[in-house]
Amino acid sequence: MPVKPPRPRLPSLNALRAFEAAARCESFVKAAEELGVTAGAVTQQIRQLEAWLGFPLFRRLAQRVELTEGARNALPKLTRGFDTLGQAVQDLRAGQDLNAGHEGRALTIAALPCIAQLWLSPRLAALQAAFPGLQISVSAMEQPPDPRREPHDLALFYLGPEARPVDALTLGPDAILPVCAPALARTLTSVNDLARATLLHDAVWRDDWRRWLAFTGCIGTIDPARGPSFSLYSLALDAALSGSGVLMGRMSLIAPHLRDGRLAAPFMDAMPTGDALTLVLNSQASAHASRREIARSLLDHVAFGRLGPNAKNVIDPKS
Repeated sequence: MPVKPPRPRLPSLNALRAFEAAARCESFVKAAEELGVTAGAVTQQIRQLEAWLGFPLFRRLAQRVELTEGARNALPKLTRGFDTLGQAVQDLRAGQDLNAGHEGRALTIAALPCIAQLWLSPRLAALQAAFPGLQISVSAMEQPPDPRREPHDLALFYLGPEARPVDALTLGPDAILPVCAPALARTLTSVNDLARATLLHDAVWRDDWRRWLAFTGCIGTIDPARGPSFSLYSLALDAALSGSGVLMGRMSLIAPHLRDGRLAAPFMDAMPTGDALTLVLNSQASAHASRREIARSLLDHVAFGRLGPNAKNVIDPKS
């Protein structure tokens, strides 16, 4: 009878994962962030893999690493292999969830940190009231997740037209404009008054002040880089609410504060960003069975509303 040949001996799966992530990201540091380990751990795993293979996979340069030709050729197959393995695990989980009726299975939502804190969090109570027994897990992420490696049932991010999947739901276009505490707003009668005000910045959207000043034609009269920067938009918003300065506000995030009077928009020029608050649904078989109902509920309950008496002729993000 035929004898099936043994499978070839493989190196450590963790070492292969570390190599695949570092090669794909072209950075040990970025690979470590993706895998949730330290850069030193990634370096050690790759060294072990290189020792097992008997040759280097990276050229160590002064400020970066560079793949060898052999490693570059092997990367696509390794990436497909890990994607296939991840999909198999998701399918296995999906089969168990189907047998159990999704009982105990949390619906997972990935969102930009500021969206998770300022847009999604205030709506969670209404969602859970509409779907009794539903467990919701929220992960704050700086970039939309790759469904092959970081499967989530729903993802909430700002996306431009070219980046939106065809089946994504647009919850509303976004616009930016300066906002601040009402007492401070009363001292700002023209855009030129911003030259003596403290400008507040979000680190990710640091360029928003320059973009808005160019939009209003005042880019040459006011330094758009002046003022403190915050790593979280919510921290910059707290500074604005306390009267510490003027924030370049994202309408989809700060509209409730304009409506209730905690913030004021001293100028009428809101600049459309071209981005939209977008809800992306996981289309894989392993996704939560209720994800479309949840997405529709979020869409139906979007209500940015009018901005109230503290905004002057500002664009309504819902319109």
